[in-house]
Amino acid sequence: MQAEKSPSSLVRRIAHLDMDAFYASVELLRYPQLKGLPVVIGGGRRHADDALLVKHADTPLHKIPVADFPLLGGYTGRGVITTATYAARQFGVGSAMGLMKAAKLCPQAILLPVDFAQYRHYSQRFKAIITDIAPVMENRGVDEVYIDFTHVPGGQRQGGRVLARLIQKAIFDDTGLTCSVGVAPNKLLAKMASEFNKPNGIAIVHEEDLESMIWPLACRKINGIGPKADEKLKKHGIETIGQLASQELQWLMDTFGPRTGAWLFAAAHGRDDRPVETESEPVSMSRETTFDRDLHAVRDKAELGAIFTRLCEQVAEDLQRKGYRGKTVGIKLRFDDFKSVTRDITVDYFTADAKDIRRIAGLCLKRAPLQKRLRLLGVRVGALLSEDEALEHTKNKPSAPMRHAHTATKNIANDPLTGQLF
Repeated sequence: MQAEKSPSSLVRRIAHLDMDAFYASVELLRYPQLKGLPVVIGGGRRHADDALLVKHADTPLHKIPVADFPLLGGYTGRGVITTATYAARQFGVGSAMGLMKAAKLCPQAILLPVDFAQYRHYSQRFKAIITDIAPVMENRGVDEVYIDFTHVPGGQRQGGRVLARLIQKAIFDDTGLTCSVGVAPNKLLAKMASEFNKPNGIAIVHEEDLESMIWPLACRKINGIGPKADEKLKKHGIETIGQLASQELQWLMDTFGPRTGAWLFAAAHGRDDRPVETESEPVSMSRETTFDRDLHAVRDKAELGAIFTRLCEQVAEDLQRKGYRGKTVGIKLRFDDFKSVTRDITVDYFTADAKDIRRIAGLCLKRAPLQKRLRLLGVRVGALLSEDEALEHTKNKPSAPMRHAHTATKNIANDPLTGQLF
């Protein structure tokens, strides 16, 4: 039996976990009959999407005939692809591509609308599974995380492969979703490694693998080297990470600037000391929802009002749960033509109260145009302080809240441009 290593002898093992075609994979849970087919997720909900569900109102989603789904070839509009299945990617379509352009490349692909509420639900589920196994996790978005394997049981075995397999299996057993994991000495290398064996793969990188596994890759594979930097590197004949690593530090600093040059040198040599950060101070907290159908501020006033109130309550719950208060309350509206507007008001006090947030957000709403139909509504609270800091601020300004609230209400009530509040 192999003896456990002492903490001082443990090798740093950091994982980057990336869900495979996440949005598309979530949709395939609903529509398993589309597995293996080219499917594109993007754009807003259309009449064709609603007509499909109306036609099959009494049919389980997984039994809707494939032939009845709307195709990408019939799309007209300015929408973009959010993600696509691997079968669709083989035709050259991918994230951020215009749907009209994608329709020319793969007209036979099935087009599904984006459902962010469902994606957030599964995002929370897979992250909860990870933290139950390996609690030091850094959230990097809806579909990817960094995990510190170093001190987790199994995190050292086979370079982290054993723990990566355990997490993969736990996520799949609970959600039916697959992910790819890269495990390396740091976040920089782990991010690259997670792309090696997609989908549903595991890649292990050790320090001694740098020359054989990392240096042959294109410089763009380094997270942080964008198109402009890559173009500049290519002008100097530097296309691979190995070629970058062969450059003198001083030359890189002279050519790209001291800070960037030093970072390029370190990255090319696989050096990255950034910790896996479980928490960072938030700038703001927000909640938003995209409607199943476009709603009108007057004709759908009651429905919008209920949604608006619930969003304010959810933001307040988030603030209270995480111990923050804010003094800037804002709203976000996206209309049926995909144009968006934001409005916000900053008050003289900090709050995490749902009714207070609802009232101030309502004042913001009065400053927004509400003539067009709405497809998205969001509420945000910013300028955050911790509860203790906010209370200390309140002690110094005991009379500020009442004075500012009355002033804001009076000014907005007298504003001839205000719209109708739902």
